[in-house]
Amino acid sequence: MSDNLLQYINNPTDLRKLEPSQLPQLAKELRDFIIDVVSVKEGHLGASLGVVELTIALHYVFNTPEDLLVWDVGHQAYGHKILTERKDIFHTNRQLGGVSGFPKRSESKFDTFGVGHSSTSISAALGMAIASQLNGENKHHIAVIGDASIASGMAFEGLNHAGVTDANLLVILNDNAIGIDPSVGALKQYLTSVKEGKNPKQNNMIKSLNFDYSGPIDGHDLPKLISELERLKKVKGPKFLHIITTKGKGLQQAEEDQVKYHAPGKFDKTTGEIHPKSEENLPLRFQDVFGWTLVELAAANEKIIGITPAMPSGSSLKYMMDTFPERAFDVGIAEQHAVTLSAGMATQGMVVFCNIYSTFLQRAYDQVIHDVALQNLPVIFCLDRAGLVGEDGATHHGVYDLAYLRCIPNLIIYAPKDEIDLRNILYTASLGLDHPIAIRYPRGRGKYPNSEFQVLKKPFEKIEIGKGHLLKNGSKTAVLSTGFIGNNVSLALQKMAQTNEIAHYDFGFVKPLDENLLHEIFGSFESIITLEDGSIKGGFGSAVIEFASLNNYSKKIQSLGIPDAFIEHGTIEELQNICGIDVDSLVQLFSKQ
Repeated sequence: MSDNLLQYINNPTDLRKLEPSQLPQLAKELRDFIIDVVSVKEGHLGASLGVVELTIALHYVFNTPEDLLVWDVGHQAYGHKILTERKDIFHTNRQLGGVSGFPKRSESKFDTFGVGHSSTSISAALGMAIASQLNGENKHHIAVIGDASIASGMAFEGLNHAGVTDANLLVILNDNAIGIDPSVGALKQYLTSVKEGKNPKQNNMIKSLNFDYSGPIDGHDLPKLISELERLKKVKGPKFLHIITTKGKGLQQAEEDQVKYHAPGKFDKTTGEIHPKSEENLPLRFQDVFGWTLVELAAANEKIIGITPAMPSGSSLKYMMDTFPERAFDVGIAEQHAVTLSAGMATQGMVVFCNIYSTFLQRAYDQVIHDVALQNLPVIFCLDRAGLVGEDGATHHGVYDLAYLRCIPNLIIYAPKDEIDLRNILYTASLGLDHPIAIRYPRGRGKYPNSEFQVLKKPFEKIEIGKGHLLKNGSKTAVLSTGFIGNNVSLALQKMAQTNEIAHYDFGFVKPLDENLLHEIFGSFESIITLEDGSIKGGFGSAVIEFASLNNYSKKIQSLGIPDAFIEHGTIEELQNICGIDVDSLVQLFSKQ
């Protein structure tokens, strides 16, 4: 072999031909490979750099894919993908038609379980281990989970069950003290005490759950990792290995600023410096409009509380945490707890803004129904990343919230068409509502160049609940849109030479619908088009069709949105085009009206 080892490694069988002494060199080459690609193509950097040695050791010691390896969340699985027959196509990572940013069963036999949301690995690997027993198979089953993910309730449920089985399960805790933001909570404090040797072995909580516990060990020490994994292969029943790693290992800037380098965008692979993006005159990000507006509202009302499950930076709740730390809470990866905690505070008169990504609120559906809506508690759900989110793909698109929330009694649902509307609905909700409300807004930037419009300085205006608005007159066809996607309608109409026949209405409130306006529309137009960046089935368009049926309207209705299929990864523009809701697709459709 030449000096470059990685060029000869296409799968774990090739890897196992190396001598143990060669593995540190391979680790350096694998890190360099990840940095080379991600610096240009973007993606999740820090997590994968932190588990390079672990990834090599696991595929070296275990007979993957016959032995089953499950990565929790999957942010850290880039090295795994490169070593498992995807090295030559890894440059397509997160691009339309390319490699997924997360492990995915349909992509490779080495991806034993599809992931993207956290804390599923222990339950999945335990299920595999019990199934192997029942099938009479002698396999190893490994779940790799981080210190942020293991604090989630589901991970504890998996540990609790595994501890009373004799399943051949190895749980590896990748402890780097950070998820996307720094890990929080009592479990983090416990793990810190274990790392620092302050916790007596007999008080080990993992051992008390009937796991064979070993560690903590240096997760970057390949000989020690391999030795310990070889030992654990011979141990029967549930096992737990605690390793200590550094997120971003091997790139100085990524080690020093682990939050920023979780997914840094494009950067210089030599210096590590992130390529600057011009912010001048760009619209504000919706998350920042939320964050700064909440600080403004909280300054005027001491009853206002902010809550997020492990996304203070991503949601921009961090602004309130910095300004009013006693009233802003990062509860860790615990969406169910976040919702019911909010409900508990609401019973005591607090005005609670619970900020959860749309895709993650799915994990707390029972709590939204049972603990909030059933008791009609005025919790204010702020659903960031609603709609198509782009390169993170099917696990992260927030396209089901309208459908899964619309059926819940007592719940108001609102989608602002721009950042001004977002500020005003946050203000309106802060004044006190008679019901809970879900406010959904997209990933990315708003509509107005900030230096021109001074979004955050515009005076608040109270929004009338359940009121829709005419945006443009027309004579033949009415386009009814909800939320930010409605701006595609406006842009499409601007592109067209003749649009007198097409009217445009904004229905910010999907629930309650403005029925008076709907009666007016159905009485005035020949045909109706609805548009949403959510699931067509059960969403806004379905609500309009239900209204028409209930009121015996027979007008032609065409619903546009996300089709009944899981939409994969790509840019938001590419995915909108696939769904037929981008500007050019709307121009073509409107031209036929």
